[in-house]
Order: sequence, then C-alpha cells, then structure tokens
Amino acid sequence: MDDDTKSRLERLQAEIRLKTGKRVTQQEILARLVEHAIESKADLIDSFRENRVPLAESEREKFHDGMVSSGVTTTEEDIDDVLYG
Repeated sequence: MDDDTKSRLERLQAEIRLKTGKRVTQQEILARLVEHAIESKADLIDSFRENRVPLAESEREKFHDGMVSSGVTTTEEDIDDVLYG
C-alpha cells in the first residue's frame, strides 16, 4: 500500500472513531470495504474501465447501424405526453 493510501486509511479510521466512539482496526475497515465492493461489483468494475467519451467515429457508426426507422415521427409533445400524461 502506498503512503498516500495508508494516510487516507488512517484518517478514515480516526473519523470512524470520532463519529461512532468505537475503535476499529484498519483490517476491519478494509474487510468492510471489500464486502461493500462485492455487493456492488458492477460499480467497482466500471471504475476500472477507460473513459471513452467522446466515442470514436467508428463506435458511433456501429451504434447507428443497429437503429431502424419505425416510419413514425415523434415530437417533443409526444414524448411529454408519454412521460407526464
């Protein structure tokens, strides 16, 4: 663990003690963080993905190639009616 991460973990440990009055070990904090990460795996996995905004032109074309026209023109009023009644 690098020094910055260790320092942040220590600050988190101190804040937990201040706000709860309970001493917790860094191991307990890490175990809780891992448990939380497993419960929300998708968020954790997504945090390691490369941000690719804006999309490359080839990606945009690939997206639009899958679209088909229904032949019906939809106005903003139509959308508002569906959403808000």
